[in-house]
Amino acid sequence: MIASPIPDLVGRHRECAALDGLLAGLREDGSRVLVIRGEAGIGKTVLLEYLAAQASRTKVTRAQGIEADMELPYASLHQLCAPFLDELDDLPAPQREALRVAFGMAAGDPPDRFLVGLAVLSLLTRASEARPVLVLIDDTQWLDQVSLQTLEFVARRLLAEAVAMVFAVRDPEGEGALTGLPALRIGGLDVTAAGELLETAVGGRLEKRVRDRFVAEMHGNPLALLEFSRGRSAAELAYGLDASGHPIVQGPVASRIERDFAQRLGSLPEATRTLLLIAAAEPVGDARLLASAAAMLKITPFAAPAKVAGLIELGESIRFRHPLVRSAVYHQAAPEARRSVHRALAAATDPVLDPDRRAWHAAQAADGPDEEVAAGLERAADRARQRGGIAAEAVLLERAAEVTPDRRPRGRRALAAAEAHFSAAAPDRATELATVAELCPLSPLDRARLARLRARILFARSRSDEAAPLLLDAAAQFTAAGSPLARETYLEAISATIFAGRVHGPAGARAAAIAARASGAPPSGSGAADLLLDGVAALLTDGYETGVSALRGALELLATEELRTREATVRWLLLVPVALEAFIHYAWDLRAWDTLSNRAVRLARDIGALGALPPALVYAGGVHIHYGDFAEADRMIDEADALAAATGHAPHKYATLVLAAWRGEADVASEIIEEARQRADQRGEVSLLGAMGYIQGVLYNGLARYEEALEAARTGIEHDGFNFVGLSLIEHVEAATRCGELDQARASLDRLVDFTRAADSGWARGATARSQALLADGEEADRRYRAAIVEFGRGGVTVEVARSHLLYGEWLRRTHQRSLAREHLRTAHAMFDGMRAHAFAERARRELLATGEHVRARETTVTSALTPQESQVASLAAAGMTNAKIGAELFISPHTVEWHLRKVYTKLGINSRRALPGALASTPPTDRNDESMVRTG
Repeated sequence: MIASPIPDLVGRHRECAALDGLLAGLREDGSRVLVIRGEAGIGKTVLLEYLAAQASRTKVTRAQGIEADMELPYASLHQLCAPFLDELDDLPAPQREALRVAFGMAAGDPPDRFLVGLAVLSLLTRASEARPVLVLIDDTQWLDQVSLQTLEFVARRLLAEAVAMVFAVRDPEGEGALTGLPALRIGGLDVTAAGELLETAVGGRLEKRVRDRFVAEMHGNPLALLEFSRGRSAAELAYGLDASGHPIVQGPVASRIERDFAQRLGSLPEATRTLLLIAAAEPVGDARLLASAAAMLKITPFAAPAKVAGLIELGESIRFRHPLVRSAVYHQAAPEARRSVHRALAAATDPVLDPDRRAWHAAQAADGPDEEVAAGLERAADRARQRGGIAAEAVLLERAAEVTPDRRPRGRRALAAAEAHFSAAAPDRATELATVAELCPLSPLDRARLARLRARILFARSRSDEAAPLLLDAAAQFTAAGSPLARETYLEAISATIFAGRVHGPAGARAAAIAARASGAPPSGSGAADLLLDGVAALLTDGYETGVSALRGALELLATEELRTREATVRWLLLVPVALEAFIHYAWDLRAWDTLSNRAVRLARDIGALGALPPALVYAGGVHIHYGDFAEADRMIDEADALAAATGHAPHKYATLVLAAWRGEADVASEIIEEARQRADQRGEVSLLGAMGYIQGVLYNGLARYEEALEAARTGIEHDGFNFVGLSLIEHVEAATRCGELDQARASLDRLVDFTRAADSGWARGATARSQALLADGEEADRRYRAAIVEFGRGGVTVEVARSHLLYGEWLRRTHQRSLAREHLRTAHAMFDGMRAHAFAERARRELLATGEHVRARETTVTSALTPQESQVASLAAAGMTNAKIGAELFISPHTVEWHLRKVYTKLGINSRRALPGALASTPPTDRNDESMVRTG
């Protein structure tokens, strides 16, 4: 960052106009986000200064990334939030405590970084109530990782707040940061503007040939033009010589500037160079700390020569004119000089007030293994973990391992560093540290942890069945060590096989279940987890009847077990997908699906686990699809996608696909399906093939494209997967009967009967009865269709109730019972049309036309104009929740809630919150979009 007044911004009219527009938008209609990108010295910081200077009647807050601070969690975020911490007590309790723990102001469970992000969003929003807030972040590429992730989350959640965030990012170092946000890329000045700036710097006109050559060499980089012309005459520039007679160095512009700064250091007194090295090694800029370290090194602070050389600005402390000056000072110093300075800084840093920075300086001062230094770094890593700084924990543990003299503790620390790197989404570094740990003597428990880590890395890279044997080996090692992690790891191994998609074979789910049952592993400490493992293992080894009964025994504990700590809650959230897959695909229990998915949503919201919330919302959305409430499913899927985007995760396409299939939206589904197939091939996720078979079966059956449905459903029943086989069998029976492939239909019916017998649920009995009806005639078919309608109703599976009315009506029409056929086809049409299951509704409409019934569409209801999030906000507001509580529930700010509500009021034709319940109740929840009416002709 250039610590000097704003120069005349020559050649930056386009950029200034863009920034002026940002400020105007901030003042007029709310939030703005911009990422300014460019190479070092291109003028990013000057543009931030221009923006700050133009921001009248606006509160400006800043943060700056500093390379030496990259390992200290939340360092930059704390810097940015410092002006607003007086408002901390006004935040909702979970947000307040998360931020206090993150900033080291209180002890507590490590906070989820996204809950910290919501707290920052709330702080900025509150501050913007008095006047707009402009957040300027310079050198974003050097923010500590958790600060960067948090600020990116805030930027992606801004919508209606009077807050603007502008990031300056140096490329290429920061090319991977903040992708997808609005960007302003800064290039070099054009020839005319660069020449004007150069002539201003040298104080006179230059020959055109000389000027153009110099501009070309500097690629229009303003800092390079100013620094390389500093103190040089026109003659020197003409011959390409600097003031010392040496040619201007070649290479990348940033490197040339840094080398130029380093050359200027050579002419400074040694005491001044040492003083600058202390300042470069200690980024806080604390004048007293700098003076204390200087005194320990027995030098007199004398910075004036550096100011004369154009390297620093003097104020309350030393400020480097540009980060490249700091880099030049630090890297040109001899290693022993750097260690000496860090040693002095460690001694001068308060061990109580700032133990982490003291430990880091001590580590940088070490010239060899040192157990005291390593132990200090390990303690600092533990404090970083407690504050939610996983990336910082990983780096601190890695450095601790490097300076550990004894091999056994070095291996333990390297393993802990590897686990932390994996949790921080750095699998390559985790692999390298795991190799270091493997070369050291480890305890049996640590050997098991290492085996589990290697399996997790493999599974994260490719969801193939290669990870399961490694997890089973780790679980066996945990068992031998008497660790409660054994049963959890066996469950993880089974889960890996489920999502890899194999049941049979040496690496399949059944083999994993057999190993788990034979292990004699000790209890895990969670009754729900232990019962779930027993249930899933029984399902895979003893068959459906024993397994489903054991699963039902786990349900109550899964739904009610008290989770006393955040860690226990996170572990529950990790195991619930396996439970849901079992209850959906084997117990055929929609209400258990509802109970567990909604608890997962609630727990994820309560602890701010935004990584776990999107999949929980997707599971909950799936429940509402089967309830026939597509509008609610849409809201949940929309929220899941928005949160996934804000947190940098890939969106969960499964529920979107299922919803598109039930709606008959072939265009929407086809592209996503092809993506999913490629992903299944690339990553070995065979379970996706089963999912695609079921989804395409529903889609093509709804569209009456039965041959395509038959082929798709066949892939779903032949893929040897844990899930989707039963659901695919239902689609296969219908498609096969429609295609006249009765032998195929009967074979699938036999498998379906076997699949559903143990479940004895309304969903299972309904599926069996309707599939039997499709292959039956006369009175038996009639009886089984009626039974299907009743049983699906008991199970709460509304979409299948509607579908059973449709199939029954089609059968009645074909058997010439037109009057009764109309009754069931009307019901099917009304239900599907209310859900907006367009393809199935069209099937019902065509059948009604064939009976002589005329169908016309009703007018669109006013609530159909609400977006999913508007509908969700309106529902919560109608239930009596305040804007603050709605914002905390949906991870948005109260201002965004109010913005949504204003749009809702306009669309519903109301003008107050009190009118919401009546307006929303005017149409059924599944009928918030198009309706239709039927009449007899």
